[in-house]
Amino acid sequence: MSSEEDRARSTSTSTQLPYQRNTSPDRKRIRISYSDRYIPNRESVNLQAGFSLKTESPATVERTTNRLTENELDIQRIEEANRTFSEVLRSELFGDEVPSSEPRRTPSSSNSDMVSAGSVTPPRLHTSAPSTPSRNLFTFMSPSARKTPTRQIGGATLDVENEVFSLSPVRFHSQKMLLSPRKQLRSISKVPFRVLDAPELADDFYLNLVDWSSTNVLGVGLARAVYLWNAFTGSVNKLCQLGEHDLVTSVAWLQEGKYIAVGSHRGIVQIWDAEAQRKLRTMDGHASRAGSLAWHGHILSSGSRDKTILLRDVRAPGSYFRRLTGHKQEICGLKWSYEDDKLASGGNDNKLFVWNSSGESPLLKFTEHVAAVKAIAWSPHQRGILASGGGTADQRIKFWNTMTGRQINEIDTGSQICNLVWSKNSNEVVSAHGYSQNQIAIWKYPSMRQVTALTGHTCRVLYLAISPDGQTIVSGAGDETLRFWNVFGKGRPEYREVTLLDVVPQLR
Repeated sequence: MSSEEDRARSTSTSTQLPYQRNTSPDRKRIRISYSDRYIPNRESVNLQAGFSLKTESPATVERTTNRLTENELDIQRIEEANRTFSEVLRSELFGDEVPSSEPRRTPSSSNSDMVSAGSVTPPRLHTSAPSTPSRNLFTFMSPSARKTPTRQIGGATLDVENEVFSLSPVRFHSQKMLLSPRKQLRSISKVPFRVLDAPELADDFYLNLVDWSSTNVLGVGLARAVYLWNAFTGSVNKLCQLGEHDLVTSVAWLQEGKYIAVGSHRGIVQIWDAEAQRKLRTMDGHASRAGSLAWHGHILSSGSRDKTILLRDVRAPGSYFRRLTGHKQEICGLKWSYEDDKLASGGNDNKLFVWNSSGESPLLKFTEHVAAVKAIAWSPHQRGILASGGGTADQRIKFWNTMTGRQINEIDTGSQICNLVWSKNSNEVVSAHGYSQNQIAIWKYPSMRQVTALTGHTCRVLYLAISPDGQTIVSGAGDETLRFWNVFGKGRPEYREVTLLDVVPQLR
């Protein structure tokens, strides 16, 4: 890993001259006459400056932050209340004469442009020069002269919007503004709705021991065994146990969810039928532990500490049909893209490669990270968008366009990035962090505005998976617990008292 360089700070000094007053003894006195009346010249009065009606800055309208915060929802509520108060005050004082401060988007800040550019363009605010109201502010009209809706009550015609008949201290326009439906702010529970004890869940940055199948079954590697937790029934079953001198180093479900691949410390990869609880085959080829696995149809890729990636066709009798070399250290992250036959690999050599299943050389090489790259996630919403996260010395999430081979965005999270998951239901990214935050963060893409941060783990959050319905995420850490968070769902699932200790007491 690369070490950070010290940055030199330069200080600037300024010289301030003492105040000097030039007096002249021959200067004539100027007589100033005062009047008891002051009539303002409204043509030269700047109403927005005089009454603090300046437009809000982009930093207030679109609040962004690069550091992990825990009170983002409270900040959004305060900003929404401040905007509402400003609009009501403006309406009460000046009616419709003063330009609104609401942001107005232009074609250059549309969503399509932001996605294609890979960066965020702040909305352009209404910047027209303030002008004097065309009507006299101190002119009053009788209620009969106003054209407002009327209603027939008892043979009489009454003005329903007439302030004379209103029981509210604010104008009718302000009442409509206050009573209009507001967009509900998203509330995410900061407390996990389920916590499972996972004894001997390894505190190893380079392993991948948790995966969630499409049939709603969670696979967890604990020491020498693999356990399956059924999210529907809450039952836990022991799938397999490796030899005495071996350990589980990775697990990965096939997309259909029936078969699961298990990588071991000895470099062996096994394929199991989870429903029948039967081992189908054993494949070798690695000289060291297989810490990362990824499925792409019938193709299984495995990354190892021996610096190689093996592509295996589970239908063929051979253990593998292609060996990919290029990394200089252990491969700790593997992910296949959704649409194309592209495989992304991250290594302890701080490199991120993109491979094609039909070639032996990487299509793209990204070397901008300065720490190990384990966290990798392909966007399910936009083709060719890849997210990657660096370790302790890097702490940045970077976004790449694999169609053009360029970096399109990045953000400094301030903490080690151990895992990344892209939401299936919304264009958001979930990141799991280690030193020193030990928390989970949710980011809005492409603005990368943090939605919330989830805390509770006492060790770095190394493992992260998302449920098949895209509503729940599970996190695993070295504190030997699995925590379930209802992040993208509408309701809180029913709590069930289930722990892995019920079936694995012998591991203690």
